[in-house]
Amino acid sequence: MILTNIFSGWGSFFQLIGVLLVFLFVLVITYATTRWIAGYQQGVMKNRNIQVIETFRVNNNKYIQVLQVGKKYMVISVCKDTMNILIELSEDDLIWKPSEGEFQGSKVNQNFQEILSRLKEKIPRK
Repeated sequence: MILTNIFSGWGSFFQLIGVLLVFLFVLVITYATTRWIAGYQQGVMKNRNIQVIETFRVNNNKYIQVLQVGKKYMVISVCKDTMNILIELSEDDLIWKPSEGEFQGSKVNQNFQEILSRLKEKIPRK
């Protein structure tokens, strides 16, 4: 009777360890897949002819965006179901012009530690 309780306890322990190992395996596979998909999408989106320069939120689901399409700049309105060209701008009409480095992923590839350290510098110490 005592022996069956001991074996039953060890069986439960090994079952718990097995479940934890399966959980960790699924977690690692999920992390790897997410990193792979993010790298793939970044590679697909890189060096394209259409870039969003600026976005301004007007309402819950209404935005005004400044796009660079090739060498032209356009202002479009983006709503829930529609997208309309409002006006075409020349480069001289823009107040702020993006540099090449801003679209090469320099700000996109920052890791969380860098962002957290910059936020800590901005928070005043008591």
